[in-house]
Amino acid sequence: MPQTAILTEPDWTAPRSGQDWRILVAVFWVTSMVEGLGVSQIFALLPTYLRQMGVPDSQRLTFIGVFSALIFVVGMPLVPLWGAWADKYSRKVVVVRSALVEAVVFAAVALAREPWQLALAMLLIGFQLGNTGIMLAGIRDVTPRRRLGTTIALFGASGPVGFAIGPALAGILIDGFGWAIPAVFALSSLLSVGTAALVTFGSKEVRPEVVPTGRIVDLAFSSLRGVLTDKATRRIFTIFGISFVAIQMSRPYIPLLVEQINGLGPGLASAIALVAGTAALVGALVSPLGGFIGDRIGFRPVLIVALGGASLVLFTMPLVGSLGALALLAVGLGAATATVSSMIFGLLATELPPERRSQALNLVYLPLYAAGIIGPVVGALVASVSGVHGLFVAASAVFLFGAITIYLRRSPAAAPTHVTAADRPPTPVEF
Repeated sequence: MPQTAILTEPDWTAPRSGQDWRILVAVFWVTSMVEGLGVSQIFALLPTYLRQMGVPDSQRLTFIGVFSALIFVVGMPLVPLWGAWADKYSRKVVVVRSALVEAVVFAAVALAREPWQLALAMLLIGFQLGNTGIMLAGIRDVTPRRRLGTTIALFGASGPVGFAIGPALAGILIDGFGWAIPAVFALSSLLSVGTAALVTFGSKEVRPEVVPTGRIVDLAFSSLRGVLTDKATRRIFTIFGISFVAIQMSRPYIPLLVEQINGLGPGLASAIALVAGTAALVGALVSPLGGFIGDRIGFRPVLIVALGGASLVLFTMPLVGSLGALALLAVGLGAATATVSSMIFGLLATELPPERRSQALNLVYLPLYAAGIIGPVVGALVASVSGVHGLFVAASAVFLFGAITIYLRRSPAAAPTHVTAADRPPTPVEF
């Protein structure tokens, strides 16, 4: 029977590439973790960095929102091109390119001494984007089907782990060892060089099942058109984008909640690390559990609960008056957002046919990048009108809208999404 054949297939090495899937996941996991580490330090230290550069408090809310959006302005239009180039020529080269660019970016952030210099450095971050979807596509092509949900969730934990380690490491280096903020970013730059070497020498090339032909620009437009015109993929991307709009609206302002409780005196960096780092770490630990549960009861119910939970947490965060309570809520937020990502990745990896799967996974973070522009800008506008409290209420409403949308569009007759049903042809995703 087809199912028996799949259950007895070799577990460790993909026959087309000779790549041990466990090694590839480990290499890509470290690569993604280091990227998250550096980017999380930008989010965590940006308010303090801007204050040290002389930006007055009356302008910091706007600066934080606009600067956070700059991360994605340049990179978003390039993502389809990177995906098409990776599928046609080399996924490995594109991932190495991203690691080297992020090394340059973190070095530029470390060297910035004026707000405009920092703005230029953050614009450069856009050139490092486009690697996560490519790594996901590679993992999907070498991992045994029955292990796919949990494996993708494990890889999905790499970003949250990086987001946990980044602020925590910064707090230790700044408050414990007296490092300046630029030195922290210089260290992240060196770590990125290390991940470029790790991917180069520690992994093999993994080609997609369907290798595209044609000009890169045509392939990029074709993949983008395929994602935007396919009903199932478009709905998944829309929900992903909605969730990240809420995250990008609120995440840059979480350090300000910490400032309101802790004050601007000694220990601020460690307090930010407690809240931002703890949240991301617990999110990383919960993400594989979300994939495990999603394999068994379906990804859609878990996604609804995660979105609703994130909405409740964001609504409550500005109301608490202690660092402990804020950190506890941040734990819930990290767990919910990590679960949302793993559910989205699982839907794309298991329910799309091979000819569309690689394109969709290559572009999986496109909604995040769009939200990375929209969210901080909207957040800055809302914060300037209603303050930080109103901003978190608005972000909570966005999450709630996503949960309600999925619930209302659920298909009662649809079978749960099980990774073990490898002998069935993919069925359309309904939301």
